[in-house]
Amino acid sequence: MAFGGGKSIQVKYIYCHLFRLRFFTRHLLAAIYQQKKISHSYLSQYHRSGFMDFLSSFPSPLFPALAAASVMLALLLLGPLLQRCSSSVHRRKPNYPPVAGTVFHQLLNLRRLADFQTDLSRKYRTFRILTAFCNYVFTVDPANVEHILKTNFANYGKGSFTYDVVCDFFGDGIFAVDGEKWRHQRKLASFEFSTKVSRDNSSVVFRSTAARLAKIISNAASTNDMIEIQDLLMRSTLDSICKVGFGVELDTLTGSSEEGRTFAKAFDDASAQIVLRYFDVFWKVKRFLNIGLEAKMKKSLKSIDDFVHKLIDTKIEQLSQRETGFMEKEDILSRFLIEREKNPDDMSYKYLRDIILNFVIAGRDTTAGTLSWFFYMLCKHPSVQEKVAQEVREATKIKGEATIDEFVASLTEEALNEMQYLHASLTETLRLYPAVPLDVKQCFSEDTLPDGFDVKKGDLVIYQPYPMGRMQFLWGEDAEDFRPERWFNGDGVFVPESPFKFPAFQAGPRICLGKEFAYRQMKIFAATLLCFFKFKMWEEMSTVRYRAMITLQIYGGFHLAALHRRGCLNAD
Repeated sequence: MAFGGGKSIQVKYIYCHLFRLRFFTRHLLAAIYQQKKISHSYLSQYHRSGFMDFLSSFPSPLFPALAAASVMLALLLLGPLLQRCSSSVHRRKPNYPPVAGTVFHQLLNLRRLADFQTDLSRKYRTFRILTAFCNYVFTVDPANVEHILKTNFANYGKGSFTYDVVCDFFGDGIFAVDGEKWRHQRKLASFEFSTKVSRDNSSVVFRSTAARLAKIISNAASTNDMIEIQDLLMRSTLDSICKVGFGVELDTLTGSSEEGRTFAKAFDDASAQIVLRYFDVFWKVKRFLNIGLEAKMKKSLKSIDDFVHKLIDTKIEQLSQRETGFMEKEDILSRFLIEREKNPDDMSYKYLRDIILNFVIAGRDTTAGTLSWFFYMLCKHPSVQEKVAQEVREATKIKGEATIDEFVASLTEEALNEMQYLHASLTETLRLYPAVPLDVKQCFSEDTLPDGFDVKKGDLVIYQPYPMGRMQFLWGEDAEDFRPERWFNGDGVFVPESPFKFPAFQAGPRICLGKEFAYRQMKIFAATLLCFFKFKMWEEMSTVRYRAMITLQIYGGFHLAALHRRGCLNAD
């Protein structure tokens, strides 16, 4: 059978995709067969990680196996025929990254996904994970990261694949879109993060929230009660972002807001559920049928939308009662409401919802998650904890005893800038436990990365902050050790690393606008707590692990014991 040159290339293109499907389906069947042989106790562990939720969300346990078998049979019949038909086509062989597995290997390791990716990255600095429809290309090479995030920025973005996966949750918010919508939101938000008024207002809110948090912990320390610090930090940062970003007092920290607690739970659940869509080729079917994890997602999104819509309505009502109108307000939501007044067609109610939700994840999850891991590191390294506490006392220059309110008032910009060891300790935490462990970009046209590997149009290219923080070729033999001193030069001055080696805040045009905002909040919270309390793990031998979700959070929370510091400050 003879074909023309153009048709032959098309046939080979079709065959390549069919070969990928055949390879992928073979692993699917192997994974399903393997699962039948795993003990019940082992499966129960994966139930918590989401793997068994993934399998059990099918209407019938035979459905995935039958579907896979049908596809594989067709491919086994068609593959050899198409291969013979296209054998005369000769093209330069692309230099694709080595294949390290399939998406099913990731799914089987979902409970330790970031560490699974780290293991693979030690073997291959750039590698592929195969799925049914495209490649996932992972890299820990800083040159590749710079190429993706800066040098060839226009060729890598969120893309249609990621937007499709996350749009139910993030909508058209800044973390889900490219192009004009991204530029519009970034421009308005950048103004808020750059003004002195906004900086001063946020510091006032952070100090007030830190004082309330410290008083709650003081009560727990006095009665020797267990403290779930991650939950308290999540509530604290949610209160802070709602006040700073939206001008609304939420007060979830004191537990008086049932709506806030419902929202926080739904938000965390949706964040975990959305991650599974990257592994589940049937998620759209489940969403249509409203079954399994997609049914749970729908309920979570309903709670989220109810909360955000009420927040917007409250804000509009507040502003309508002021004679001076929008321009008096300095928060982010007010600025977007100004734009809505000017261009109502371009700023729909849903668009406002999407914007708010994206700022919530930026202002709540990332900061609270990092602080939780920070306190975990300090519990594991008590000498670092004491060194930070000593620096805080010296920087604030408070002599003798002081109340919590008096102390937080001393946390001026100058005092915070002097806390270089605290800054280094937070940065070292972010190196090992970045708020966003993996970040996905879609390749818009064929490209060659600086390390020589080719990527196809439509491939998902993922740079990996979590594995990068553990690579010896980047950080030396002690890469996995928590050592804040690595951030200082010989003169004891903090020296930041290249954002392409340390991409905890992204880099290039999409670099995090709230980086300094986040550091200020974390330093105020950490300084306040460490000046009044010593912390240790509630159960010294307990295992701490993360939950597979968009941001890196501690699974099940982090439980601490707090002890009043004696001979320094008065926590009453």
